[in-house]
Order: sequence, then structure tokens, then C-alpha cells
Amino acid sequence: MLRPCYIFCILLVLKTSFSMRLVLQRVKRASVTVDSSVISSIDRGVVALVGIHKDDTEEDLQYCAKKLCASKLWNNEAGKPWKQSVVHMGYEILCVSQFTLYGSVANKKHCPDYKLSMKNAEARVAYERFKGIVGEIYEGEKVKDGEFAAMMDVELVNDGPVTIIIDSPEKEAIPIKADVKVN
Repeated sequence: MLRPCYIFCILLVLKTSFSMRLVLQRVKRASVTVDSSVISSIDRGVVALVGIHKDDTEEDLQYCAKKLCASKLWNNEAGKPWKQSVVHMGYEILCVSQFTLYGSVANKKHCPDYKLSMKNAEARVAYERFKGIVGEIYEGEKVKDGEFAAMMDVELVNDGPVTIIIDSPEKEAIPIKADVKVN
């Protein structure tokens, strides 16, 4: 007579990398133009290109907003590099929504695929929330932005150049335990 045998399995649900993405550029000045009109501009500060992934959460928005405001991109008073943040310096931030940060040309046609970007309506809410968090951390009047979902001309003068990429932490694989009965 055969006895049932139990096999203990751990299955891992693997997800491709996903996280909110910022590209920070230290600038001497920057502006955003829509339909031939300058809608926003800053002097010294940071331009933050903001990419929101389809699976981003409030936690991702909080993480990236804190990193944006705390990233030490300037020298201190003694000239030591990488010691002062945009907040310490009292400079400005220009946020620009950019779904293309999740673009991929991995397909055979080499056409951009943006399926990892959050869809427009949800992304607008998430982007507005992100800007709000940045404004809560820093002085709201020093946080500017472009126009969500508009065709924008972003003009800037890099300072350095200094360009930093910030991704919120990736979500880990989720282990799923299963007891399987084999006869």
C-alpha cells in the first residue's frame, strides 16, 4: 500500500524590477516652456525628472521626495564637496513629470514601450501627491513644476554637470509556502 507523501515547497513570485525613478540634475538655471510660453523657471537648484512606475505606492513617493530634498549635491562653506542639499542651500526645485523614464526599446521593432509607466489618470494623482510631499518637506514656494502630460521644452544649464539617478527600493520577491500531497 502506498502512503501519501507530503512535499514542502517554497515558490517565489518574482517580479521584474519596479520602483519610482528620479533623475536629478544640479542646475544653474532651468525653465519649462509649453506652447511657446515659459510656465515655470528656477535659478540655482535641482531639476527632477519624475518617472512613476505602474506599481508605485505612497511609500515610493515618500522615499523619493525625501531623497530629492536630502541629496547632498553642493560643497559646504569650507569647500568640501557633496555636503549640502538643495534645502541646506536654499535653492529651488523644478519637478518635471516624465513617463518616458520607464520606456524600453527591447522589442524587435525598436519602438518605445511604456507599459511599465503608471497610466495617465493615476500618474497625475501620484505626481501631484509627490510634489505635495516635496513641498511639505521643503518650502512649497521653492518647488516648481512643468505641466503634467504636456509636450514641454525643458531648458537647463547644468552645474557641473551633476546628474544622479534615484530609484525607490525594489520590492522583494514574495515567498509563498505550499504543502503538496503526492500519492
